This record gives sequence, C-alpha cells and structure tokens, in this order.
Amino acid sequence: MTMVSRDSVPAFDRRFFDGDAAVSRIGEGELGGKAASLVLMARDILGRFDGAACPGIRVDVPRLVVLTTDVFRAFVSENGLADAVYGDATDDRIAHACQRAELPAQFVGDLRALVEGVHSPLAVRSSSLLEDALAHPFAGVYATKMIPNNQHDPDTRFRKLAEAVKFVIASTFFRQPRDYMRSIDRDPREEAMAVVVQEIVGLRHGDLFYPSLSGVGRSYSYYPIGRARPEDGVVNLALGLGKAIVDGGLTWSYSPARPRVGPPFNGLGDMVKNTQTSFWGVNMGTPPPPDPVRETEFLVQSDLARAESDGALDHLVSTFDPASDRLRCGLLSGGARVLDFSPILDAGVLPLNEAVKQLLRLAKEALGADVEIEFALTFGQGGEPARLGLLQARPMQVAVGEVTVGQDELDGPGVLLASEIVLGHGARADLQDVVYVKPAVFEARHTPRIAAELERINVALQAERRPYLLIGFGRWGSSDPWLGVPVDWSQISQARVLVEATLPDMSPDLSQGSHFFHNLISFGVQYLSVPHTGGRAVDWAWLDALPPVHEGDLVRHVRTPRPLDVRVDGRARRGVIRHD
Repeated sequence: MTMVSRDSVPAFDRRFFDGDAAVSRIGEGELGGKAASLVLMARDILGRFDGAACPGIRVDVPRLVVLTTDVFRAFVSENGLADAVYGDATDDRIAHACQRAELPAQFVGDLRALVEGVHSPLAVRSSSLLEDALAHPFAGVYATKMIPNNQHDPDTRFRKLAEAVKFVIASTFFRQPRDYMRSIDRDPREEAMAVVVQEIVGLRHGDLFYPSLSGVGRSYSYYPIGRARPEDGVVNLALGLGKAIVDGGLTWSYSPARPRVGPPFNGLGDMVKNTQTSFWGVNMGTPPPPDPVRETEFLVQSDLARAESDGALDHLVSTFDPASDRLRCGLLSGGARVLDFSPILDAGVLPLNEAVKQLLRLAKEALGADVEIEFALTFGQGGEPARLGLLQARPMQVAVGEVTVGQDELDGPGVLLASEIVLGHGARADLQDVVYVKPAVFEARHTPRIAAELERINVALQAERRPYLLIGFGRWGSSDPWLGVPVDWSQISQARVLVEATLPDMSPDLSQGSHFFHNLISFGVQYLSVPHTGGRAVDWAWLDALPPVHEGDLVRHVRTPRPLDVRVDGRARRGVIRHD
C-alpha cells in the first residue's frame, strides 16, 4: 500500500470550498487510517480514473479537513480527561465528560473559520490510528455525526460542529472499542483519534438533505450471487445516506460482473416484502431538542412515499404490476415500489456500475489488497453530470489456506450442521461451548431481549477466555430487530463461529455491506448460513439433549463432551461442523 504522510497534506485553507486543496489538515499530528485513505483516493485513484468510459458521471472525493491526532491528545491532556475516559465509565458518562471539556484553543480559530464560510451539511467522522488497518480494521466501531450546519447564526454553527467533534473523540473510549481492543490484546491507550470534517454528498429536498443513492462495493465477495465468482465482487446500494447499508438494513445487492442479476429472492412476493422501505437524511428543518451525545441527533428516517414526493425515486425503482404479476422497470402509476435500481443497472440510465468497477480496480491496485469502497451519488441538475463522491477505500482481508470440504461431507451421522453459503475460510477444533437461540420459542419481537441475554453469556465466556459457536435466526448485527438479532460486535465478541439459520417468517437476504461483517472477516470468524429451504437443518435434538450451562427464556448455552470439528472452505462455498 502506498504510504500517505502528514506533510503531503497542506495546512487548512480557511476558504475551504474555494481553496485549491480538496484535502487539508488542522494540526501537526497523524492523519489516521480513514483520512489517509481519502488522501490516497484523491491523489492516486482519481488521477487514473477514465471519465470518458463513464459519461454523465463526475467522480471526486468530497472536500474535507482533517483534525490530526495532536488535537485529540491536547484535548485529553489539557482537560484532564484520562481518568474519566480510560476507566470503565459508561458511554454516556464519557460522552458528557467530553462535551463539558474545551477544544484546544490553538485549533479553535480554524474550526470557527470553516463554519463562517460553509452553510451546507457536514459529516464529522472518525479517523483513528488503527482504523482501516488490514489485520484488525475498526470499521464502524467509532462514531460519525452529521450536522445540518445551516443555522443563520455562525456561533450556533460553530457550537454544533464543536459538539460533533467532541462526540467523535469521545467514541474512542466507548465500550464497544474497549471490548474490541481487548479481543485483539491491545491497550486502549495505544489508540489516538484524528477527526475528518467533510462535506456531505447530497441534495436538499425541503427539510431533508440526502444523496440519490449510497453504496458499498467490495472487490471480493464471500456470498457470490448466481454464477458470479468470489473475485467478481459485490455491491450494495440504498436510497439516501449510507447508514442503511452499514447498519445492515434492507439494501439491493448485486455482482458488478452481472449487474442485472439480483439477490436470490423466493419470487416476486418475497422481493416486494424485502425491499428497502425507509431511508436516512439530514434534518434541515426545525432543529430537534439538543442531544449532543446522540449520533443520530440530526438524522431523520423517512418512508418511500416521502422520497417519491421529492422526485427521488425516478431512476431507482421498479413497479410491481399485479395485473401481470411482473415487475416493470421505472416509476409507474400504481403498484408497489421495489428499490432494485433497475433503471440504472438494467436500462442503463447512468453508467454507475462501470464507474464502480473501475474504482474497485484502481483502489485494489493502490492499496495492494482486496478493498471495500463507500460512495454516494446525486443525479445532475440542469444538464450537469451526476456526482459520485468516493467516501472510503479500505483494505479487506481475503482468507487463504488449505481447507477443503467435499460435497459428500455435508450429510451423514455426526454432522451438527452444514452449509453451502459460508463466509471465511479455515478450520478449528477448539470449540466446546455452543450458545443458541431456542427455536421453539423464537419470535422476531423478542430479538432485543435475545441480544441482551447473549451479551450476559458473552461477558461470562469472555472472562473465562472460552471461544464459542453461536447459532441464531435472521441477520446477526442487523439494526432492524425484525430482520435478525440486533447485536453489535461487543455483545458477541467471544464467538468464533456464527451460524445464521432462517425461518419461513424470517429469511432476509444476507447482509454484505455492513461494518459488522467487515469486522467478522478481519477477525477470522467463520460464518455459515443454514436456510430452512435448503434441505439441511441444524441438529437441534442433539443440542437440546446436552445439559445446559445456562438456560434462559430465549437462549441456551451448552458444553459439548469433546471439541467440535469446524471446517469452512470459502473457495468452494461449503462448510461443515461435526460433533463426533
């Protein structure tokens, strides 16, 4: 990977949008992982992008300024925060302690100058030293806060920017990063946070500001669709801000090699049921009650009817025609809307897929590894080209090693479960603890309670340093409790193999674009999906016959007589777990 030095980034120009540099810095410290990747994109990737191959699209890195790590270190030391933030205080107490503290005086002038001349929405994002490292990227662990920055009074705009910066700094010390650190045997004091302040790609629609679409693309896919190969990659698209994707919500996924082939839905009814129905935007209207320690303080979740009234669905949807029982490309009168991006991917309204394929290739060459990119797009106004803002390019780890699982090994005596939909690659024989959601009592409405019960078991197993197999229903890590169990990584951090089973009433398309899964890959956690329609099932009877270590209302923890044999062949897309 090409290195990016602080000295290659010019000092902040107080004209921001009118200055020559798209990327600048405040401070003399390190840039952090995210900021360094943005510099790399602006310098090494965009310069080689062939715009002629993608007519109608302008690609850029949205203008940004980086508050380097010396701002963070001065903030902690000058306010005497070490005792408050490096202990075991709750996230809420840490956040409030940081909000009461003052930003270092030597950096305030530049921040004030930024909001003096800028009235458009800003994203305040983490860029820690450990973020986006290949071995253990802290993807999605730290906070991002978006602010409307549209208040008439510059004092108010500065105060809201300062609150957002303090909140991102505070997230360095929250429970989830602390648990993450412990899981890789790192001292939290090794971490330092740079902060990125960046313009948000989007358009204003009344009291909301949001992009036409957001996306996450990966050059390697652990869930190839149809005849696509793993090295063909995968892209997830969503209307509005990318929060819908990174939180594991309903999105549209496809392979860049076969953009017209969608996810493997069980018919049109299943597709209509599992389409994106809401989106995120920045609130540009009446300010909400002040809540500087909440990440979504200025975000609003709206439904598709609002987007349709904004004219934002014209090039994004197909319409279900009940008379013919078919989907028709485009926004037509009557019928349910399906966010399948067919006008772009099928009808060719915009060469988005060609642009994404090219960016994935260039980013992979620049980083020297398979990559994940994040982007946002707005359609052009008044004859202008569409704008594709490149927001992130991080390396992703692709599993290697000699593990093979034959088709004939997936069935027979001694198989606890088997799958032909797997994530990861490797073998292990050190698991005797199994934690599983009890199928007989499972209901989607109970998933928040399940998450809390799992967290208590995880804490106990973490204290004993016992890795475990975790089996549940729906998507692990989904922000929507009706799609799966809404856990974050810290609540299941001791699990080393995850199994996602499905039920007739809970079988969402697998989530690929979320930070949750990026971290699973990087930790080497094996992941298997067991669809209820696949002809194979978990051997629940064998698990139920084992004496419980813990049994709650919804979750059961058992210990096997001997270690389980776990083998996942990521190249053949097969995995098996045997109990004898």
